[in-house]
Amino acid sequence: MDHRTLLLDSRYQPLRIISWMRALVMGFDNKVFVVETYDAVVRSPSVELPIPAVVALKSFHGHRPFRIRYSKRNVFIRDEHTCQYCLKQFSQAALTLDHVIPSSRGGKSIWENVVACCEPCNHRKGDRTPAEAGMVLRASPSRPHPAAHAVLLHRESPPEWASYLQALV
Repeated sequence: MDHRTLLLDSRYQPLRIISWMRALVMGFDNKVFVVETYDAVVRSPSVELPIPAVVALKSFHGHRPFRIRYSKRNVFIRDEHTCQYCLKQFSQAALTLDHVIPSSRGGKSIWENVVACCEPCNHRKGDRTPAEAGMVLRASPSRPHPAAHAVLLHRESPPEWASYLQALV
């Protein structure tokens, strides 16, 4: 099951995306209200529970902006599933991550150093910088702005999240 849950603050503003299992635990701990559910359920021998799609915190924990976590999936969303060298669009399964400054040279796995890349371009670049490989990046990688990321995320998000992501745009 690949269901994700949108976590809202007590004012129904998006905070982050969590696993559906974490959302269930937070519900059992009486920390969240379940706002929306998926059609899918999780079963145990004695109970059947709908999988939460959107949950909201019961108490106010201060205002924190929507946090975009660095992850492979989020890099692909930021780069719109497009190889940053050949500019062709690919499925998520056909893409890899490329370190602009290679890891072997101290390049870190951070927003500002990682781009989506197809396998042929990644092999061609190898353990070199784009300049050394004679390749040009479409744009310098950077941390995505929450509003721009929300628009891109909206395209890939479940319909249950739509009205809550609008608050970010």
